[in-house]
Amino acid sequence: LRDRLSIKKSIRRRITASYMIIIVMMLIPAIVSMTFMSMQSMRYDQLIRNVSDANELNSIVKSDITDEIWEVVAGRKTFAAGRQFEIISDVNDRLDRLMDTAPDTEGRNQLILASRSLNTLTSYVEILGDQISRKAPVSDNMIILEEIRGVVALVQDVLQEYVVIEIDAAASTNEMIKSTTRAMVLVEIGIVLAVFLFSLIAQASVSRNIRRPLEKLQLLAIQIADGDLEARAEIGNVEEIKSLTESLNRMAGKIKALIALNIQEQKNLQKSEMKALQAQITPHFLYNTLDAIIWMAVAGRKDEVVDITKALSNFFRITLSKGRDWIRVCDEVDHVRSYLTIQQIRYRDILEYSIDVDKNANEHLILKLLLQPLVENAIYHGIKGRRAKGSIMVSGWLEDDLMCFCVEDNGIGMDDTRLESVRDMLKTDYTPDSESSGYGIYNVNKRLQLYYGRESTLLIESSPDSGTQVMFKVPCGPPSQNNDNDTNDTEVITDA
Repeated sequence: LRDRLSIKKSIRRRITASYMIIIVMMLIPAIVSMTFMSMQSMRYDQLIRNVSDANELNSIVKSDITDEIWEVVAGRKTFAAGRQFEIISDVNDRLDRLMDTAPDTEGRNQLILASRSLNTLTSYVEILGDQISRKAPVSDNMIILEEIRGVVALVQDVLQEYVVIEIDAAASTNEMIKSTTRAMVLVEIGIVLAVFLFSLIAQASVSRNIRRPLEKLQLLAIQIADGDLEARAEIGNVEEIKSLTESLNRMAGKIKALIALNIQEQKNLQKSEMKALQAQITPHFLYNTLDAIIWMAVAGRKDEVVDITKALSNFFRITLSKGRDWIRVCDEVDHVRSYLTIQQIRYRDILEYSIDVDKNANEHLILKLLLQPLVENAIYHGIKGRRAKGSIMVSGWLEDDLMCFCVEDNGIGMDDTRLESVRDMLKTDYTPDSESSGYGIYNVNKRLQLYYGRESTLLIESSPDSGTQVMFKVPCGPPSQNNDNDTNDTEVITDA
């Protein structure tokens, strides 16, 4: 009994100690690396934000202040009605916020100099106001205006110098991140080698006490793999292996149920993978949309900023749908309309679209995100290849107990060889690259097969220089009637 307890304690202690050492060796460098990288990334992000804010202030100082003063001097508005003090105050406030986040003394000094220059600018504006109230000659006012322009130019130069300083700091931070990354890679390689060596030593020590029971378990596993479901392993005296042996013996008795369960789990896993695939938003689309919003805001195109921001918000709201798979047809149409609104604002010279979906289909439930991937595929692999303005038509109608949808473009189309290749791809389990022209169609087809099964169909027609037409049909009954799909997450999307 003492020997058995000794074996049990020895195995447990050694395995636990080995795991703890390996975990510590792997965890500490990872924590240190993540902490350092997070700090440097935060610093880098702050520098980039500071540069963006400084450039925006530079634009305000260059245009808004000078234009406002000129309108006062030119007599287009009274001094009291001018916004000069309001603009200067706003710039001062934003400079104060920049000073609070400036990571180094040199940049902060430039901001202090800019703030002082703005104080000088305020003094000149006050002098101008006094002269105007005294009805001084226009020549006197023009002298003050030139002084104001000189101070504005100084503020611009100071802000530009600050931008250069921040960019240099960002470059330095980026180099530090790269250097640290290289160092951490070398450290991790060393740790992996050390862990490998330690594992060999630990394995040689522990295997003497557990090799034979494990060999019996291995034999049992081989017998089960060969179809001998009656095979059982002898339960040994090693306590740590005892429960494993009992579990493996029970597994042999339940293997049929486990196989059926595994099939169901594989199906659920495919659904989970497709959920991740459908929720994937191309980073370039998000970056380009945000970039477009920034430049439209800088250009003063407020209405378009509001339109594209609303469309982007609605796009994400329906994309996420609180994790639900099934939404109303009208919500699916709103989703693709939001996407097309964004793309039309970005590609106004090359894109126009129309959406015509039977209103009688609006309240039917449909698997979400079926139209947008097809539209995206049409834009990037059809319309953008044209040398003229392209058009996308999205249509939907009811046909007996089916809902039919069609996405058609007048893009570059596909020749017979390429069309046949895409059709063949849809018949196999081959997953195309995300940059491939058939990726969006593959995504939709895979999800149709997974959720609707044989009740759905997808057709593709195309010809060179005449565009492409993709149509699919799905049942218009509730999800509970469609292929025994899980409907616990079915809910109507609202604007809440």
